Amino acid sequence: MPEGHTIHRIARDHSKFFRGEKLHFSSPQGRFTDDAKKINRRPIQDVTAHGKHLFYHFSKRTTLHVHLGLYGKFKTHRLPLPDPKGAIRLRGIGDSRGFDLRGPTRCELLDSISLQILLDRLGPDPLRSDADPDLVWHRISKSQTPIGAQLLNQSIISGIGNVYRADILFETKISPFRQGNSISREEFDTIWTLAKDWLRLGVKYNRIITVDAKQIGKTPGKLLARERLLIYKKKTCPDCGSDVASDTVGARTIYYCERCQH
Repeated sequence: MPEGHTIHRIARDHSKFFRGEKLHFSSPQGRFTDDAKKINRRPIQDVTAHGKHLFYHFSKRTTLHVHLGLYGKFKTHRLPLPDPKGAIRLRGIGDSRGFDLRGPTRCELLDSISLQILLDRLGPDPLRSDADPDLVWHRISKSQTPIGAQLLNQSIISGIGNVYRADILFETKISPFRQGNSISREEFDTIWTLAKDWLRLGVKYNRIITVDAKQIGKTPGKLLARERLLIYKKKTCPDCGSDVASDTVGARTIYYCERCQH
């Protein structure tokens, strides 16, 4: 599933490409035809993201909400667009570019009330300027749920997925099994700062990067795929050389070092 950096990158690019334009919307697949007609040729006021949720704002009363889920993908093209192939849920064609959306978990129009209900369910997003880390800290520090599960809970903190979770906890040397109420405020502040910095880096380079590229004599953009991550799906710990352990926390597989993380 795409993590928050991917959704913010799409929001940034689509805001740049399509804000103010009146796109021709269609649903080649047919599953979104009626709603596509409702936003067809209406100007896009803005494109924003919150965690893993993407929003195209047409007015205060009409917002297109997209959640990619496990299988959803966007493909942006310069005009002319290729002939539609496969199950394209939504196609948007602007003045010089267009996009195809395939396989999203959610693609729906929301009114202002439904939009607010959704946003109220989401935790603060480290990539947003309005994010309140104190709210995240309050929720984590009051709970006995393992920190590894809480970091994946989008109602606590938005945008962190399985890869960022593993590497954030490794970098802070925190066991994914520690209860949230055992995490100190200093440890939490480090978690928040890492999430914010790494997500921003992910938006910039359109990929997850958690290593310090300077330590291996490269720039972030020159890192190979195998060099970008600290511990996620690695066989050995980069710090102590021990075998990397894996377990299920928060219904997802977590990778961690039993010796370094406590």
